[in-house]
Amino acid sequence: MKKYDVFVIGSGMAGMTIANKCASKGLSVGITDELPYGGTCALRGCDPKKVIIGATEVRDFAKRLKGKGIDTIPDINWKDIMAFKQTFVDEMPKKIEKGYKKNGIDTFHSSATFINENTLSVGNETIQADKVVIASGSKPKVLDFEGGQLAKTSTDFLNLKGLPQSLLFIGGGYIAFEFAHIAARSGAEVTIVHRGKRPLEIFDKDIVKHLVDATRNLGVKLVLETEVSKIERKDGSYITTGISNGKETNYKSAAVFNSAGRPPAIFDLELEKAGISFSKKGIEVNEYLQSPSNANVYAAGDAADSRGLPLTPVAVLEGHIVASNIIKGDQKKVNYPPMPSVVFTLPTMATVGLLEDDAKEKGYDINVNFEKVDNWFNARRLNVDEYAFKTIIDKNNNTILGAHLIGPHCEETVNLFAMAIKTKMTISDLRTMIFSYPTMASDLTYML
Repeated sequence: MKKYDVFVIGSGMAGMTIANKCASKGLSVGITDELPYGGTCALRGCDPKKVIIGATEVRDFAKRLKGKGIDTIPDINWKDIMAFKQTFVDEMPKKIEKGYKKNGIDTFHSSATFINENTLSVGNETIQADKVVIASGSKPKVLDFEGGQLAKTSTDFLNLKGLPQSLLFIGGGYIAFEFAHIAARSGAEVTIVHRGKRPLEIFDKDIVKHLVDATRNLGVKLVLETEVSKIERKDGSYITTGISNGKETNYKSAAVFNSAGRPPAIFDLELEKAGISFSKKGIEVNEYLQSPSNANVYAAGDAADSRGLPLTPVAVLEGHIVASNIIKGDQKKVNYPPMPSVVFTLPTMATVGLLEDDAKEKGYDINVNFEKVDNWFNARRLNVDEYAFKTIIDKNNNTILGAHLIGPHCEETVNLFAMAIKTKMTISDLRTMIFSYPTMASDLTYML
């Protein structure tokens, strides 16, 4: 049996932060992951996705400026995109494991299950630890209808050797929209089938309407209020059956992708044996990100049922909190700053802070500024159709409660709003800021 001060399950950003920080303070640390080291973001999510999007951004920009200085719209070479993407993915696991070894952290490459409150079975090893951290991330939802196993995952999409001529995405979240935009701009026919009345439900409904319009204008078929009930393979194609108001409709495509959500990857850990409380949302944690039912267990990132959004920077923040509480005793409570979230479609959609309805429910006296501004200089110079904002202002304090954007580079502009919300900058302070011009950031003062 091997013994450690700290043992971490999962090598994504939360797990990596905890392992390295604890080891730097002289604690004995082990870490395991049944997948290559690096986690979803670096290997199967944010980073490779953003690399692929780069090529589609070039094509989109050229298309918008055709006849305005650009004569030729470049083709997208899928094989070259994937090769470029792979240069980022391939280097990560080795680099991360090398860092662990340098810091004296023992590395394992197997799934883990609990034997009792502080003992784990990891591959062929039995491991005992004073503190166990569950940072196992999330994984695609299991589609439990007939033929559900025929749907490919987001990981499969990011590793496609060739782009199918037609694709269908199940679910109307950010993964479906981002990949749909990539595929459509790369020449494929794309369908999104979503069970709800509107997609991207955690984002502002008025801003989402703009993205829905842009998505449909791109040629993506967006089917709402339709529950997928079956997938079958027929004559080399896939037939996906959707039910809406009791009526069945079949959709034919060369590939089907499961983008119906990502539950926490915790349900194979045999948590009951360790007395760990959990739900379908993740490991139950207190303000120290500690299991209230087993004080020697902590959870962070997508595996934890915390108030943090399932975002990489949030996982890093939670990782620092957990490491601090292991090293110094439970002294540091988690306190989330404003958490900006982005849908990397074209146009990009971003949000931070409170939604309009949330602000009203919380009793704030608010001003709401909502406007489509495709006539502003920045929209016209880039020849974009979709550029809109909604800002929620607290009348009493003259501060920003929330900002919701769609348009060019709003993934950057939203960070300024996040900083303004966190520091409680007043509208007057922001209006007297001098931003470099002409930039997207310089539009911020007109959104207040």
